[in-house]
Amino acid sequence: MTPPDRQLHLNAFLMSTGHHEASWRLPESDPLAITKVEHYQHLARTAERGKLDSIFFADSPVLFGEVGRRPAGKLEPTVLLTALAAATQRIGLIATASTTYNDPFNLARRFASVDWVSGGRAGWNVVTTAGPDAARNFGVDDQPAHAVRYERAAEFIEVAQKLWDSWDDDAVLADKAEGVWADDTKIRVIDHEGEHFRVRGPLNVPRSPQGHPLIVQAGSSENGKNLAAQYAEAVFTAHQTLDGAQAFYSDVKARTAAAGRDPESIKILPGIVPVIGSTEVEAIKLERELDELIKPEYAREQLAKTLRLSPDDLPLDRQLPADLPSEDEIEGAKSRYTLIVELARREQLTVRQLIGRLGGGRGHRTFSGTPDQVADAIQEWFFAGAADGFNIMPPVLPSGLEVFVDHVVPILQQRGLFRTEYTATTLRGHYGLDRPGNRYAGAEAKELTSIGSAF
Repeated sequence: MTPPDRQLHLNAFLMSTGHHEASWRLPESDPLAITKVEHYQHLARTAERGKLDSIFFADSPVLFGEVGRRPAGKLEPTVLLTALAAATQRIGLIATASTTYNDPFNLARRFASVDWVSGGRAGWNVVTTAGPDAARNFGVDDQPAHAVRYERAAEFIEVAQKLWDSWDDDAVLADKAEGVWADDTKIRVIDHEGEHFRVRGPLNVPRSPQGHPLIVQAGSSENGKNLAAQYAEAVFTAHQTLDGAQAFYSDVKARTAAAGRDPESIKILPGIVPVIGSTEVEAIKLERELDELIKPEYAREQLAKTLRLSPDDLPLDRQLPADLPSEDEIEGAKSRYTLIVELARREQLTVRQLIGRLGGGRGHRTFSGTPDQVADAIQEWFFAGAADGFNIMPPVLPSGLEVFVDHVVPILQQRGLFRTEYTATTLRGHYGLDRPGNRYAGAEAKELTSIGSAF
């Protein structure tokens, strides 16, 4: 088959000792790696050695899962990105931040700062954060309704982009002779007043190297897809079947076009958990070794939370109950709920078997095989209109990422499907995206009033 003109985009989704929940129990794993900056710096350099587009960190403002089950807690990702920016030169740096439990000004400033620190490599994975536990950390008894969270997210992104545009690119003059540091006619208040936010501005950071840090989105519900079509430039998604991935890909591209955007301006990146061995038998053996280390009592409790059931409703050696809640009754993580239920029904899995399937990637596709077989699996979906690239989720770190970079990436390069060298210096450049223009460029600045001396 002749390769297409386009090339793959590959992002490394990094999670402590790996995406498999039992990865920390392997002899070679460091169970304390979750708070070691040098661990993440090594991973970032490894991904950069493979010429990957970006690395990505998930996040939630809550202690997620049971601490007895796997390493829990995580460093705040935008802080971590600054340490990784200093340890790398070209790879993109993406962090997750919630629009439900943040304010636009602080978050816009934080990502603009990371963009400056990294020389234009910052990306923001926009999430709306589901679950009552997170809500209670912010003095709220329960999460806002699903639709309300997405309405807030859309306005949040709009405000952030206005703030990023509140400085013209050439606002800073640094004219020593005239004693003029910046042209205040090119710095504007935004005076945003909406349903969820009132923000005057301007931002207290000049317009960053990318203009706007890259916007990533990870929800696959109807509201999530609409938000992606309006604002996202990359979408992280989970699919188990080629048909499902193709349908999602076509749907999001069509919604993006309907929103007045070029469908090529949004990159669809399904997750894949590659369990790689020198032979297929070796890969399957590693997958089984990991699955056997899962503690089913912890995993069943987490599955019960996702399905809004009691653990007693999920006997390990029986299939899921017939009378599960409908998707309409689920207010958080709707798309992941549907994916898990459909997987269990389609393959008639027992709870024990389902736990094993979810242990590696929480619903993302797990694929075991040789480097050539992994490359074939990636190529098949890419050629079939199911993906623009992949969110690579190594089951074990650092070894899983090292094997992918050293043995799978060269195969994709030999097939002409992936870059052999970076040709851009920014994350937008890696994704083939233009730097956005400033919406206010040429407009008369509103009056800026002094807020007084800092002393």
